[in-house]
Amino acid sequence: MIGGEAGKMALYQAVLDNEKALLDEWVKEQIGAFSRQGAIRETELRQQCETFLRLFVQAIRDGNTTDLRTPEWEAVLRFLSDVSSSRGEQGFSPSETATFVFSFKRPLFTALGKAHQDDGKALADAVWEATAILDRLGLHTMDVYLKTRETIIARQQEDMLELSTPVVSLAEGILALPVIGTLDSARTQVVMESLLQRIVETGSTQAIIDITGVPTVDTLVAQHLLKTVTAARLMGADCLISGIRPQIAQTIVHLGVELGNVTTKATLASAFAVALDRQGMKIVRSKPQA
Repeated sequence: MIGGEAGKMALYQAVLDNEKALLDEWVKEQIGAFSRQGAIRETELRQQCETFLRLFVQAIRDGNTTDLRTPEWEAVLRFLSDVSSSRGEQGFSPSETATFVFSFKRPLFTALGKAHQDDGKALADAVWEATAILDRLGLHTMDVYLKTRETIIARQQEDMLELSTPVVSLAEGILALPVIGTLDSARTQVVMESLLQRIVETGSTQAIIDITGVPTVDTLVAQHLLKTVTAARLMGADCLISGIRPQIAQTIVHLGVELGNVTTKATLASAFAVALDRQGMKIVRSKPQA
C-alpha cells in the first residue's frame, strides 16, 4: 500500500528538516501567482505560511493522515478557514485562494525528492501522503471560500433591494414608494418592511405605491401589491397605486385580478393629487403663469 505510516513519518521529517527553505520557496510561489500587484503584503503572507507550517507539522506528528476530521487536524482546518474567509471578503479570486495550499506542493515535493533520492519507495510513499493531505486541505479551503462568497453575494443582494426601494416623503402625512424592477416574494418583503417602518416613523396616513418601473404585472405581482396595501392599512395608512399603464390595466382585467377598493391612478402626479385632497391640502400657484 502506498503511503501509510512510513509515508507519514517521511513527510513529517522532510518538513521538519527543511522548514526555512520550504517557507522561502512557498512564499515565492504564491507571490508569483497573484494577479494583482501588492494583493497581500509579503510579511503578512509569510506569517500565514509560518503558522500553517507549525500547525501542519503538529497535526502530522500527532494525528491520523487518512482522516482530517480528527481533533489533531482541527487547528489546521480552522486556520485555513480563517485565511479562506478573509481572502473571500477581500476580493481574492478562487485560484488565488486555492494557491495558498496547492502552491506548497512543489517546494514540498522538491524537499522530499532530495531526502529520498536513493529510495524510490520511500519517496513514492511520502509524495502520495503529501498529495492526499494537501488535496483534502485545498478542497476544504475552497469550500470555505465559496460559502464566504455566497454569504457576501446574498448580503449585497439584500443591500441592493433596500437601496432600490426608497420610501420618500412627498408632503406631511404622504409617503411614496417607487418600485423599479420585478416584484417577487423577497422584494415584496423588503418593500413591505420599508414602507411600514416609514409609516411608523412619520405617522403618515397616505402611501402611494408607484409601479411605473415594474415591467409586467401578473397575478403573483398583484397579490404582492395587495399584501403590501393590506399591511399598510393595518398600520393606519391608506394606499394608492400609481403607474397603471394601459398594458398593465388590460393584463389585470384579463387575469381577473381584483384590486378591491384600492385607488389606482395612471401617474404618480394624479395619485399625489388624490392623497393631498384626502389630507385636506392642495397645491396653489404663488404667481400666475406668464
